[in-house]
Amino acid sequence: MAAARRLKRVVASQPGFLTLNASTNPEDLVSSRRKRVNKNKKKSWHKHSDINDVEEFLEDVRHQERTTGGLLSEKPDDSLFFVDIGQPKTAEQKVDAEPLEEKKRKRKASRPLRIDLILQHDSLVPPPKDVLAFQQPNAKKLRRIAQKAEQLAAKGVVPRRQKQLLNRRPLERTAKRAVTEANNNPDREYYDIWGQETKDTADPWYLQQTGKKLVKRPEKLNEKPSVLPAVEVIAPGGSYNPDFFSHQALLQEAHNIEVVKKKEEDKVERQLAVNREDTATEESILREQVEGLVEEETEEAAAPNEEEEADGAVGAITLSEKKTERQRKREKADKIKEQQRLSDRQQTNQRQQLFQLRSIKASIKKQDQKTKDRQTKRKAKQEAQKAQPRRLGKLKFQAQDLEVKLSDELASTLRQLKPEGSVLKDRFKSLQKRNLIEPRERAKFKRRHKLKYVEKRAFREIT
Repeated sequence: MAAARRLKRVVASQPGFLTLNASTNPEDLVSSRRKRVNKNKKKSWHKHSDINDVEEFLEDVRHQERTTGGLLSEKPDDSLFFVDIGQPKTAEQKVDAEPLEEKKRKRKASRPLRIDLILQHDSLVPPPKDVLAFQQPNAKKLRRIAQKAEQLAAKGVVPRRQKQLLNRRPLERTAKRAVTEANNNPDREYYDIWGQETKDTADPWYLQQTGKKLVKRPEKLNEKPSVLPAVEVIAPGGSYNPDFFSHQALLQEAHNIEVVKKKEEDKVERQLAVNREDTATEESILREQVEGLVEEETEEAAAPNEEEEADGAVGAITLSEKKTERQRKREKADKIKEQQRLSDRQQTNQRQQLFQLRSIKASIKKQDQKTKDRQTKRKAKQEAQKAQPRRLGKLKFQAQDLEVKLSDELASTLRQLKPEGSVLKDRFKSLQKRNLIEPRERAKFKRRHKLKYVEKRAFREIT
């Protein structure tokens, strides 16, 4: 603040400074004596600081910049004053020669409209320079690359990329240039200039590299993830005044859902139930404690017998006699005879199959029918799965509870009807059921630090 006041005094004391406000006296701006007040506290800064003179001075400077484009003291005399020497003689002769009506018409035509004068820019202050418009991304890196390229060019070194472009062989273009067809040709292709699709006549490789050719959209993206509608209409029994039979059918459906839930809960309870036979008793505890102590003697007695049996087996292996030549020939003849018997039996079976063609055709037809039935069931199962939510995450989709009212809860009028459920929850479950988002559960909040209970002073005084 002191620096601004000092600058104001210096500028106002200059003899060439001009003010547009006549009520402002430059001599009054310079105070003769400063008041001595206590400004140690921030509360008294604005109270004892008079900045009106500084604001008036700065406003006067801004006013001069808006109206004249700068300070009047810095303007040359030619821009502030001019010498009036009257109209030139040539202008007087032209005025006498022209009729009075044409003169008025030209004057009216050259005068701008009032709305244009209002919309004109009335400030002579130049707009601020946009620094971001002159900035270039990676300017330092690009400048360094350009300097390096200049140094290599001065040394006569050709960069690797430019060398590859020079060594690149030109493609042999065998395709002929397109010939423009005549306008009166009836077989000429019709081209709609207002159509959405553009007719690409350029090279496909050029269009692909320049990004002007659109990427082909996969057909999979056009398929909906589910065939279910966005809004499912509830059964007629869910109305505020339903028919008796439709309401009973809805109650039966809700009952079946609850029965299935109850069966699942009972199954979990049976699996987690403790069997009384498995509980430990005193006898079972004692048996476990003495296990392995009584059978040691019997094991030691059985060990020598096992060693004797092992010695006998080794002796039997060593005492086995070698087969004679006669035995080998007999085994070979028996093997050839068995193979001949099997081949004769196979030929007999093939001859018998000629008389079983009718039964074979019937079995093949039956097998084909079973295959078709399995394919039909598989397709029906796939179609049914399209209407079911898929497993998109680690959680399984849980259907929303069926909103139904009991017979004694039905309202006679819409005024007495009580709303059930939530629209937001219904839309959220619909998105999960149509495979648009994965099933999820609310994040659990874990407190890092334990809560600390503090008794306030006011409560402590009361108690």
